[in-house]
Amino acid sequence: MEFNENRAGKPFQQSPFRLMFILPYRLWKAWLLRKQTRKILSALSEAQLRDIGLSCEDVQRYK
Repeated sequence: MEFNENRAGKPFQQSPFRLMFILPYRLWKAWLLRKQTRKILSALSEAQLRDIGLSCEDVQRYK
């Protein structure tokens, strides 16, 4: 018997109850990272934004 066949199963790996907690957390985490990025980019000057290939309008449109 192989190692993979002898392992105990993970009963809550694909459970809908697990997804009820994981998916909102992932959405919240993505929103938080976008918020932090928007805050950092808005603090940069126009010259610094131009160095990384962005404009002030790009930062304002970033959601």
